[in-house]
Amino acid sequence: MTNIHSAFSKSYAEARQKFLSAAHSAGLQVESHIHPEKGRDGEELAMDVVREGPANAKQVLLISSACHGVEGYCGSGVQIDALRSAEWHKAVAQSGVAVVYVHALNPHGFSHVRRVTQENVDLNRNFQDFSKPLPDNTAYKEVQHLLLPDQWPPNEANQQATLQYIAQHGMPKLQSAVSQGQHHHPQGLFFGGQAPTWSNQTIRKVLKQQAASAQKLAWIDLHTGLGPSGVGERIYAGANDAAAIARARQWWGPGITSIYDGSSSSAFLTGLMWMSVQDECPHAEYTGIALEYGTLPMNDMLSALRADHWLHIHPEASDELRKSIKAQIFAAFYTDTDVWREQIISQAREAMFQAVEGLK
Repeated sequence: MTNIHSAFSKSYAEARQKFLSAAHSAGLQVESHIHPEKGRDGEELAMDVVREGPANAKQVLLISSACHGVEGYCGSGVQIDALRSAEWHKAVAQSGVAVVYVHALNPHGFSHVRRVTQENVDLNRNFQDFSKPLPDNTAYKEVQHLLLPDQWPPNEANQQATLQYIAQHGMPKLQSAVSQGQHHHPQGLFFGGQAPTWSNQTIRKVLKQQAASAQKLAWIDLHTGLGPSGVGERIYAGANDAAAIARARQWWGPGITSIYDGSSSSAFLTGLMWMSVQDECPHAEYTGIALEYGTLPMNDMLSALRADHWLHIHPEASDELRKSIKAQIFAAFYTDTDVWREQIISQAREAMFQAVEGLK
């Protein structure tokens, strides 16, 4: 058993250093895709990729972190723990499967403690065909005026109007309206963008390099923020295909949820990252999940996201308010306790071993 606590970090720079060090100690090469901007503390940002296993493997498992930047504080810990685990390396070596670790899909958000990219884009809503008309989220337009008030914390009138909407329509309706993704309000929440982001373009390159010749491709994408604290919901991440969903449930258990049948804590979404697989690895039989760990109740989560987006468009905010909001968004996506970290690691390890068995 590795030291679970030491696999996690308090900054992107620390997490990246631990990841690179763990890869080096395991005798693995790192390919770094350098981000065009610097981090919060002036540090280099990168999407770092490590491959373990045969170069010509026909079965490939992708394990990725920080699709939603700040969620990388959890996902990075899972990857570092795996790279330090002799038991895991032994299982990979015996399986013939190649494992590709993608550290920090969205390094900018990871470093700046934001969920979004430097373009203010939710990466997991950005995989659209931008040559065609983009989805129009009319429900978001109904609540847009409530989400980012002129002042923070919101005044009494805004709070009452928001509570009235929830009382009338229910929290799930608000969650769906906000989180589904929108393409008309660049400063708003869950903005899907109007063009592919740097992270979108870069993960496509990684897929081509690492899995273009794969016959079977599995993907575990690590997330936080939905569901009961410490519980890792396994959300099917793929096309609405009965055979692929059945295969995911065979590998990871019948508890796999789906946005297609309403069983997931996630709303129905568009522009999801796994869409890139069908473009870049069309010959691979694909099986994927988002491993979504709960942290705080939905009300608290939405409040933290609203605060962070408000801060982004109000750089004149006081240092005191800025620090308070940053602490709020960090806590919304990472629970800083050993009990939570142990829950994260034990569930991730199980899902990873199951994926290797499934690919075999």
